[in-house]
Amino acid sequence: MEACLSAHFVSRTLRALGHDPRIVPAIYVKPFVKGQKNDYNDAEAIAEAALRPNLRFVQEKSQDQLDLQACHRVRSRLVSRRTATINQIGAFLIEQGIAVRAGPRALRKSLFAILDNRKEEISPRTAKLIRGLYDDWCCLDERIETVTGEIEILSRSEAKCRQLILSSD
Repeated sequence: MEACLSAHFVSRTLRALGHDPRIVPAIYVKPFVKGQKNDYNDAEAIAEAALRPNLRFVQEKSQDQLDLQACHRVRSRLVSRRTATINQIGAFLIEQGIAVRAGPRALRKSLFAILDNRKEEISPRTAKLIRGLYDDWCCLDERIETVTGEIEILSRSEAKCRQLILSSD
């Protein structure tokens, strides 16, 4: 079958039924597609690509590997959202003529002092919005820590991850 989002699940299911499925990378199938993309043409291209003697297959991922991959994707999205939140707080302060040193640590350290000491420069509405964004930032920090913990737990159960951890020490 061609590698896609559900390929690993389908492969494990077929293996449990006694079949010997192989996952073909999509890049190897593409040259064999004839005509418009549809299920029939895709199946024909996959079959033709699979007949090639030197074809490399995608290794089937275990559920733990898929879980680890999902955790990394979620963590990456959360880190992006946190960065965007921090940048938005900084942008609101700059719009009020208040520059803060670069970096989240400096902003976290000085934010409440700025909000308290410069009340005449920052409207109550903007201050409330900034405090709400700070709450979002704290929630994102907690979620990132939780997902990071899950990644650490899963990485201990994966042999290749353990090898990487040992080689980096």
